[in-house]
This record gives sequence, C-alpha cells and structure tokens, in this order.
Amino acid sequence: MAKEYWRPGNMLYPVPAVMVSCQSPGEKPNIITVAWAGTVCSSPAMVSISVRKERHSYHILKETGEFVINLVTKELTRAADYCGVRSGRDVDKFREMHLTELPSREIAAPGIAESPVNIECRIKEVIPLGSHDLFLAEVAGVTVEDRYMDENGKFRLSDAGLVAYSHGEYYELGEKVGSFGYSVRKKPGRTSGKKRRQPDG
Repeated sequence: MAKEYWRPGNMLYPVPAVMVSCQSPGEKPNIITVAWAGTVCSSPAMVSISVRKERHSYHILKETGEFVINLVTKELTRAADYCGVRSGRDVDKFREMHLTELPSREIAAPGIAESPVNIECRIKEVIPLGSHDLFLAEVAGVTVEDRYMDENGKFRLSDAGLVAYSHGEYYELGEKVGSFGYSVRKKPGRTSGKKRRQPDG
C-alpha cells in the first residue's frame, strides 16, 4: 500500500456542519458557520467552537459570552454555505436566507427555528491558539424538533437528514453501518456480566 507524507495540516474529516447564531444587545442576530465544533465533556455538557479573530461574530461572542449551535440538514445546506461566505457586517443573514429566529430559554441569543437541534451555550473560557481562538462553552439548554420523536419517546435524529462537512464539501449522512458496542454485543439469548462503556471517550 503506497502512501504520501504531507506537512502538518487539519485533516480530521468529516466534521459536523453547524450554524452558530449570536447577537449583540440591540443589534440584529448573526449566523456564522464553523468547521471546528465538537463535544469536549459530557458532565457537565460542554462543547467548543473555533473562530478567527477577524470574523464579525468573534467580537459578538467575546462581548456576550453566549451562542447557539444549530445542526444543519440537507435543506439548510445552502443557507449554511451562504452564512459562511457572507459577513454579518454587510447582510442580514436571517432575512437573506429566510430563516426564523427561535427565542432561546436560557440565553439571549436566538437559535434557528428551521434546525432540528438548537444547543444553547454559555462561554466559560476563550483560549488563543493561533489562527483561531477556541471558545469553550457549557451547554445551557437544548431544543429539539418534536416531529423526530417516535412513539417510545426516542429522538430519531438520524431521520433529520443531517449534513457533514469534509474538506470543502458537504455530504448528507448515509446508511448506518453499526451502532456503539455492536462489535462485542452478545447474540440474543446470551448474557454478559460486563457493563457497557459509554461512547464519550
């Protein structure tokens, strides 16, 4: 098997496609896309996003200390792309993309109503890293679209048509190929005394 060696670079793909909404007091809300957003802790629930200092929303995040992560579906992909290449200094992205402000319960910044999941976040720490600053935040609340709840009360997020971002391109998530722990799961009728580990690292 032949391989090439490249200089250091960010090749951890795919990553979640997300839109981050934020708002300065008295100003219209803004939306940015961030390529690097992820879970960093389960208890307390914490996430991180990385933002360049020159982005319009950078100063909004620093000023307010809060934001909403909105997951992106296939139907929202064009809006997400637009929000990543246009600046909130010049356009009202909610209006241009016909998106609806969703009032948050725990913070002032609104979410995006068309997104199936809205994660309200409070910034706990800002870590300068170089080209980007890392915003470490605690999850203050989560809103989900109830049409993805099944009759057993389970949230069927896989039915939402979520999108991932990979090396400059967007992809709709496809066929399920397994579930956590399936490689060691006992066949029906067999039991094990071992407790299954949770998928949080």
